[in-house]
Amino acid sequence: MPYMMVGVLVAGLARGESANLLLPVQVGVFAAVLPVVAVTGLFLPVRGLSVNAAQGLLGARVETPPPRQQGRSWQERRRTAAWFTLHLAVGGVVSGFTLAVVPFTMVTLVLPFTGQSTPVLGLPVTPGWSAIGWAVAGLALLAALVAMAAGAGELLARLAPVLLGPTPAERLAAAEEHARTLAERNRLARELHDSVGHALSVVTLQAAAAGRVLDRDPATARTALAAIEQSARTALEDLDHVLGVLRDDGAGSRGGPAPQGTLEDLDELIASSGARVLREVGDLSGVPAVVSREAYRIVQEALTNALKHGRGPVRLTAAVEGDDLRLEVTNDGGRSARARTGGRGVAGMRERVRLLRGTLDAGPTESGTGWRVAARLPLRSHS
Repeated sequence: MPYMMVGVLVAGLARGESANLLLPVQVGVFAAVLPVVAVTGLFLPVRGLSVNAAQGLLGARVETPPPRQQGRSWQERRRTAAWFTLHLAVGGVVSGFTLAVVPFTMVTLVLPFTGQSTPVLGLPVTPGWSAIGWAVAGLALLAALVAMAAGAGELLARLAPVLLGPTPAERLAAAEEHARTLAERNRLARELHDSVGHALSVVTLQAAAAGRVLDRDPATARTALAAIEQSARTALEDLDHVLGVLRDDGAGSRGGPAPQGTLEDLDELIASSGARVLREVGDLSGVPAVVSREAYRIVQEALTNALKHGRGPVRLTAAVEGDDLRLEVTNDGGRSARARTGGRGVAGMRERVRLLRGTLDAGPTESGTGWRVAARLPLRSHS
């Protein structure tokens, strides 16, 4: 109506006449203001209001557009302007017919009861059957108006999700963000599996060892208990960090992002495990950070498996050979490797190695009683 009132005002002033805002709706003025409506929809932020109106008044199910990271795209502007123009045009037509048909029907219903001839649309109508015909015509027009309003609402309800919902670009951006979130959560799940799995293995083995030597060797028992304490504390910190990131409210862990282990932390990892490890570690200072972090997790998982399934010392080799980082963790003397049940540890190691475009060999030793994990990780991408 504001657009129509301005159009009538401008049309009256252009003809040099006094403006009368109560004039009937004129088709020319109505058509002339629709481009102005479209331009308004291009620049005014009417999308949110239109979505709320379509959902509240039409019962339409409009998918809420994702939050914009940048300014409005022209694709979104054009779709919003199309909806804005369409719903005002349809609303204007329905409103105009309502203003005309409802009073017309009321007049025709009282025609049979008037005692004199009454002009209707320039035609004289006298009481009697002719007046009843006009009353029936008025009721038919009113029913047609109701049907037209219902059809217009159905049309707008169907078009609202198309024009007001997310654009293809917005859907693509949302899908990419969802993929990044899933990838991050999967990475955190791997980190949690490696860290907590390692800690629980250490706690189980060290607790059993402490129980066996508690009476005859208190010093060894205290060492085992210290390893249990350190492993539990590290696992708790990792668990707190991961759960903080995964919380639905988006709040992080209490201490912020937990630092990730690297090859520089191998000594601490081995000491906290309490296992006897025979090390052959070369100069790893030149290993890139991303490779160092993944290599640390591979060694951690391999060491966990050695503690769980083997006996005797664990042999660890880590060295840079040319453009590759070579890792090998071997243990002998355990139960048959064929009896081991599968888990997620080896699958996690393979995924880490695959992401770095390296190779992994994990399986029983030649004797069949031990387990060997050997990985080759390129130090730089060759793509």
